[in-house]
Amino acid sequence: MMQTSDVVGWFADIGLRDRPVVGGKGGSLGELTKAGIAVPPGFVVTTGAFEAFIAALERDAPIRSVVAGLDPADLDATRACSQVLRARIEGESLPSHVRDEISAALAALCPDDPLSPVAIRSSATTEDADDASFAGLQDTYLWVKGLDDALRFIRSCWASLYSVESVTYRRKQGLAEAGVHMAVVVQRMVDARTAGVMFTRSPTTGDRSVLTIEGAWGLGSAVVGGEVTPDRWVVGKITGDISVREISDKHVEHLPSPAGGVVEAETPQERRKTPCLSDDELQRLRDIGRRVERHYGRPQDIEWAVDRSGEILLLQSRPETVWSSKDPAPVATPADNPLSHVMTIFGGRR
Repeated sequence: MMQTSDVVGWFADIGLRDRPVVGGKGGSLGELTKAGIAVPPGFVVTTGAFEAFIAALERDAPIRSVVAGLDPADLDATRACSQVLRARIEGESLPSHVRDEISAALAALCPDDPLSPVAIRSSATTEDADDASFAGLQDTYLWVKGLDDALRFIRSCWASLYSVESVTYRRKQGLAEAGVHMAVVVQRMVDARTAGVMFTRSPTTGDRSVLTIEGAWGLGSAVVGGEVTPDRWVVGKITGDISVREISDKHVEHLPSPAGGVVEAETPQERRKTPCLSDDELQRLRDIGRRVERHYGRPQDIEWAVDRSGEILLLQSRPETVWSSKDPAPVATPADNPLSHVMTIFGGRR
């Protein structure tokens, strides 16, 4: 495997501490890899590569200052600006050293076949943090084949940082454009038999004693994108008891196209109302979810896939933000001597 550089960071070498360089998604995948959780192998095109690219563009015309001057309430101006900036980014060639390093990394990731499919996923430095979730505001491209398409979709991920939704979100949040960067995850594609999401805290009630698992046949994009109603289970985090089983009519599934990309297909009749996960797989997911939550020390929102061999791989883990933001703050403040809390409580009971 190649060494990590200013342009490319391999999962084994990075973690959450590297979020400024590899983004939220990239840092999480590195963190999971080092924690011994199975994830598809891959690397991150770092913010250093993005900065080199944007710097070359800004020598011709400004980008960040234009975005910083937008009124978040002026949607027409934001749309016009977004259209221009995205076209510039998607149409520009990469600096030669960036292109060369990505080419070498892709060859190292897929040594047996240069057309082995990969996923290209945006990883903004401001996404998947504890206090702000950018999930869904940038782009993901599945089943990408070959260097030329990989480079094209890396540029598309960079360009998605300037989508109307992303720009509007940043302007409303008052985030400084100079502090916003984009890394891009490149990882081996999972030929998923089943895929979905797992919440290590109930997304409907906030109950921390259960996990909620949702899944459907094929690639997880059908679940994340809402094209199919997934099967749903609620599983006791400690006991493993399955208290809820909701098996849906999964009428479509997302499958890889031989030419690259993803197609939507009708699910064969015999599988439409068949559970997409066995009880054994549910328990294996429960064990993985508990391990991931312990590692991060807080509830997680996890994307997973089961490949054709039955192996479970995690595609992403981010902090759960909806219920965590509602949790009451601790009553006691930290003390240098932990025993002082005990003395305070029992001090009047001598």
